[in-house]
Amino acid sequence: MIEIINIKKSFGDKVVINNVSAKMEAGKTSLIIGASGSGKTVLMKIMIGLMGVDSGAVLYEGRDLTKMGQAELKELRKQIGILFQGSALFDSKSVQENVMFPLDMFTNHTQAKKLERVNEVLDRVNLKDTNKKYPNEISGGMKKRVALARAIVMNPKYLFCDEPNSGLDPQTSLVIDRLVKEITTEYHITTIINTHDMNTVMESGDHIVYMYQGNKQWEGTNKEIVFSKDEKLNAFIFASDFLAKAKAANMAMQKEGTK
Repeated sequence: MIEIINIKKSFGDKVVINNVSAKMEAGKTSLIIGASGSGKTVLMKIMIGLMGVDSGAVLYEGRDLTKMGQAELKELRKQIGILFQGSALFDSKSVQENVMFPLDMFTNHTQAKKLERVNEVLDRVNLKDTNKKYPNEISGGMKKRVALARAIVMNPKYLFCDEPNSGLDPQTSLVIDRLVKEITTEYHITTIINTHDMNTVMESGDHIVYMYQGNKQWEGTNKEIVFSKDEKLNAFIFASDFLAKAKAANMAMQKEGTK
């Protein structure tokens, strides 16, 4: 579990995170959503330790990241997997070499053991026998799955996904959403997803934090968001055809029920 408590962050006179608290539980996907400039990216960077705070705490199983020294922080990061927005694969490395990279960096395993683990995670993301291919030889969706395999190759306790469906078509996005969800449940990972994709919200939103101008405006689940009465959240939702139709259908059913 990750818990953030009263996080505050400013850049000069501009407050970008204003006293935000939330709990992200193991085995569940927690989504941070909001428009550009809402503070969701800054909040994720704070949670990973890439950015400091003005005040507040980021607790990993009760250990405060904001008070960790470099050695303790390095050990914690070995338990964190990150799926970057643009996949961030090394173009000059094969799929196998990309996925093996964290094992090369952080373990003393034999080559045979590392290869065994690489094959396990490639199989898990449905990319068996792609080891020798290079990023320029595979599709955008496959690149994202390679990046996901690399993110979980170290058996992380925590998984951070930054806009995992950026640049993907709806069908491929659904594949990625379901993979992340399955892996989160299967390995009991604490997963945090930074997104504005409403399809991801409905597919994966066990726990949702909606950010608005640096504040936690709303918190709930994907089942509750359709029934939200929060005006700011609804304005954000209605910018998406997917949830707009869902909310419209819900309102129509409610209206029909009052007749």
